[in-house]
Amino acid sequence: MYDVFVVGGGPSGATAAEDLVRAGFKVALLDRDGRIKPCGGAIPPRAIRDFAIPDDQLVARIQTARMISPTGRAVDIHIEGGFVGMVDRDRFDEYLRDRAAMHGAERLTGTFLRIERDRDGTHVVWRDKAGGEERRSTTRLVIGADGARSNVARHEVPGGDRIPYVIAYHEIIKAPEGGMAANADYDPLRCDVIYDGKISPDFYGWVFPHGAHASVGMGTEKDGVDLKVATAELRRMAGLEGCQTIRKEGAPIPLKPLGRWDNGRDVVLAGDAAGVVAPSSGEGIFYAMAGGRAAATAAQAALRSGKARDLKIARKLFMREHGTVFRVLRSMQDAYYRSDERRERFVSLCHDIDVQKLTFEAYMNKSLVKARPMAHVKIGMKNMAHLLGLVSPKWT
Repeated sequence: MYDVFVVGGGPSGATAAEDLVRAGFKVALLDRDGRIKPCGGAIPPRAIRDFAIPDDQLVARIQTARMISPTGRAVDIHIEGGFVGMVDRDRFDEYLRDRAAMHGAERLTGTFLRIERDRDGTHVVWRDKAGGEERRSTTRLVIGADGARSNVARHEVPGGDRIPYVIAYHEIIKAPEGGMAANADYDPLRCDVIYDGKISPDFYGWVFPHGAHASVGMGTEKDGVDLKVATAELRRMAGLEGCQTIRKEGAPIPLKPLGRWDNGRDVVLAGDAAGVVAPSSGEGIFYAMAGGRAAATAAQAALRSGKARDLKIARKLFMREHGTVFRVLRSMQDAYYRSDERRERFVSLCHDIDVQKLTFEAYMNKSLVKARPMAHVKIGMKNMAHLLGLVSPKWT
């Protein structure tokens, strides 16, 4: 008998499992061994602080973000007084699972099949990877942290089968060095974000340094886009086509939190399964871990009170802190990602020093900045002028 059975061992599931065992509960953590999610790998300083990420997990410390427009013009935004950490998801996710196990979570390797209920309680049925046998684990609660196409969400939570997502694809390559570096527009301390319809008609492409490696990829919601061809073009544009390819990965990335995260009985969702990837930026690691912590908090409340309605706490906690940011980012994506003309205006807007400062203050600390009201007014007026076409996307 477990208190909580966590399905999915990514950042959200591993965080939930660790928080719960630290609180004294008996927890199982089920994960499919060997799957690596395609991800740029960026984590802000707040994630490093809130979740005690050690320095040895950071493969790079980014000092600059470069925004590149459809016409190839670029804006460099320098990170003042800090850095953005980069992680490799193969090592990082395993570290989080190991840390949860070190504190007492029982690691299980296999595939979730279904949830069954009878007079003896709630049972998670899963297939053991080692022997291929079907197993049945009894638990008081289940946390579904099994990704954007979550089987737990689809079968257990209303609306869990209807979540919009971007398909993301990236290639991990060997970073250029020596003569190769001279031919590539590549900086191991800079993240490049490419807003270009040739790469993605409705999202963006990226080149993110990972120390000895780099992540090069893109995402889109539109059908019919060949992600591999687009990524090959991105590598060619960046002068990285000759770099050795280490691995290739693709997966759906949700961009809208579900309206409900629990089934009112014994299941609560976390991470991608709950849809908590930031619109516009596609940032997911911090929000996955924050969602895992919220799910763990709700599970503790429900276990202690015996009231299933306490599972609703997870969504309430998360949306109270991050809901406004998600709404603003969704509006930005809807406004600026629809055409190259709009994307050109968006990158032009990023020339503004107030935009740069407020954007990175918000990104680093994961909250909207309220201390400079006149800067917000100024940005709002410039934003409306661009959206209404009252100014040209000029570059100064």
